Amino acid sequence: MTKRYAQYEGRRNIHRGRRHKSAGKMYIAGIITVILLSSITIFGFAFKTGMEGSHQDVDVQASDLQELNIGTPWYLTLVNKQNHIPKDYNPKLVKVQGGEQVDERIYGPLMEMLEAAKEANWNQLPRVVSGYRTADIQQSFYDEKTAKYIKEGYSESEAKEIAGQWVALPGYSEHQLGFAVDINGATYDVYSWLQENSYKYGFIFRYPGNKTQITGVAEEVWHYRYVGVEAATKMYEQGLCLEEYLSFL
Repeated sequence: MTKRYAQYEGRRNIHRGRRHKSAGKMYIAGIITVILLSSITIFGFAFKTGMEGSHQDVDVQASDLQELNIGTPWYLTLVNKQNHIPKDYNPKLVKVQGGEQVDERIYGPLMEMLEAAKEANWNQLPRVVSGYRTADIQQSFYDEKTAKYIKEGYSESEAKEIAGQWVALPGYSEHQLGFAVDINGATYDVYSWLQENSYKYGFIFRYPGNKTQITGVAEEVWHYRYVGVEAATKMYEQGLCLEEYLSFL
């Protein structure tokens, strides 16, 4: 009996060991399954989030100026061919010498800059020949420029494309912000002076020729835009246009 019992207990222990091993394998397999399912879930969420982020980026590019410039100081508001002005945008304006109007917030630094530029302009105050524009005025400028190129022999589509390099469509011009001015000097030296000194007063040479691929606008030596002294200084020192500067913020 003792011998048989011992044999029985031996076989029983072997079966127990096998069951323990089998249960251990099942337990490990269960853990692996849970890990795999968790990884798939996390990957799926990350992929979905990434896709949603991509769609959000596209939406931002298509958004209007108010949405695009959330948290941006007013003087760094970006208006170009991709970013338009809301229809209800209504700046507070003040007249400058010559009758043109600008946003009242840039009047002080603008006049200081023009006064300082007199020495390079035969001691005459450079004139602001274009400041704030309404949508209707902007449209008339664009139409006139388009008609000019049609008269020169270009097709209508070609004329509009060329005109767009010089005159923005209504809603896409900085002039409608009231922060930009076109300056007329008695001598070309005044433009050289402005390019080297305007940053001291918070203005930038907005459309240099070497940035046309970025701004989408051909060189305009007369066009200056207020962005504040700090931003203007950094752009001047680093050779950046407004689009480049804002992309680094």
